[in-house]
Amino acid sequence: MTDMAQYLGQELPKINAYIDGQVAQLDEMVRPVAAHVLAAGGKRFRPFLTILTARALGYADDDIYPLACSLEFLHSATLLHDDILDSAELRRGKKAAHIIYSKAHTILAGDVLLGLANLLVAQYDIPSLVSTLSEAVMRTCVGEIKEIAKTRSPKLDFDGYLEIITGKTAYLIQAASHCGAILSGADEELVEAAAAFGLNQGIAFQLVDDAIDYESSEDTAGKPVGKDLREGKLTLPLLLYLETLGPQERKDFDEKFSSDTLTDEQINAIIATIQESNLAGATRNKAAEYVEKARQALDKFPASMEKDILQLSLPYVLARKK
Repeated sequence: MTDMAQYLGQELPKINAYIDGQVAQLDEMVRPVAAHVLAAGGKRFRPFLTILTARALGYADDDIYPLACSLEFLHSATLLHDDILDSAELRRGKKAAHIIYSKAHTILAGDVLLGLANLLVAQYDIPSLVSTLSEAVMRTCVGEIKEIAKTRSPKLDFDGYLEIITGKTAYLIQAASHCGAILSGADEELVEAAAAFGLNQGIAFQLVDDAIDYESSEDTAGKPVGKDLREGKLTLPLLLYLETLGPQERKDFDEKFSSDTLTDEQINAIIATIQESNLAGATRNKAAEYVEKARQALDKFPASMEKDILQLSLPYVLARKK
């Protein structure tokens, strides 16, 4: 773990310096919003994934930072938009950008970051990088649309839930590792392995996120406990809870959930039951299955320090508390 911390500690200042430099060049009307979301405590997971994948597959040039940071700009754009869609007041324990700035201002700032990300990638003049990133953006947006369409839909099953989280989270993480592999010039088998690694790690990442929603305090997670339930989102801990209900209990839940008439007392009771039954833990166990798939994809990589660090990132995903 010391090697991992040392490696990431060396790369983080370079990533942040590049991000800060790009933000400084944005129009003064956009700059405060972009700086707010990018300074909100993110760990630069996606840029690290791009860098580590490219290095693991033999890429040694220093021009990797625009590509790596484009993934952070894309991710930040989705956060700005998501918080408006969810009417979220907090992002990583701080006020969401749209609370400080207007919604219109925040939406358009997110669009600027989206444009910046695409501009940075286009400058590599590698068509497959552009198409990979563009497809990830499209799939992410479709995932978000499907989540909205299924809000307060008590009939959502695990397959539908998996489709949503793969879209809204995993495809962008997949793009991070996929783009790193493309930049490295690796053969098709390794590029596909990198994409599979990122996709399965991304699914695990969101599963853990959904577990955290029911098991952490607001101080730790940076958002209210049970926020997904309150917003009408059926995530895996809640799906597992519903499997424990009898027919009449399930009917009562479905009616109140779909009509948004669950009382605070009922919501708190559901959260307590999920916590007492360790259904968040069961969700983490499901995440472990996707981590194993990611590990199997990574086995195809040649031996390297970066491969070792990517392997170490997998238990980190499972152990996250926020």
